[in-house]
Amino acid sequence: QVQLIESGGGLVQAGGSLRLSCAASGRTFSSYAMGWFRQAPGKEREIVAAISRSGNTYYRDSVKGRFTISRDNAKNQVYLQMNSLKPEDTAVYYCASGSNIVTMDSWGQGTQVTVSS
Repeated sequence: QVQLIESGGGLVQAGGSLRLSCAASGRTFSSYAMGWFRQAPGKEREIVAAISRSGNTYYRDSVKGRFTISRDNAKNQVYLQMNSLKPEDTAVYYCASGSNIVTMDSWGQGTQVTVSS
C-alpha cells in the first residue's frame, strides 16, 4: 500500500517562501512519477507541478518561475520549493504518485498553505 506524507505547509506573508516535502513508501519510488496538486476552498483540485521518473518537469502557468519541483530517489522524497508566494496560492497542497505525470493514483492527506496579503 502506497503511503504519501506531506510536510512543510504553514502561514507565510506574500512574497515569502515555503518548501513542501513528501515522503513516500510502499512502492519503488524511482519507478513512479510524482506530483503536487492543490485545492482552494470552493474550487476543484488542480495540478501545480509534476516530475516524471526521468526528471522531466511540468508546471501550471501560474507558478512557472516561482515554484520548483524536485525529487530525491535515494530518500524517497519529492519537494516543492515555493518562492514569491501570492495570496492566490493559498490552498491545501497534496502529494501524488502514479505511473506517469497524467495518471496519478495515490494521494497524501494534504498540507495547508496560507499566504497572507
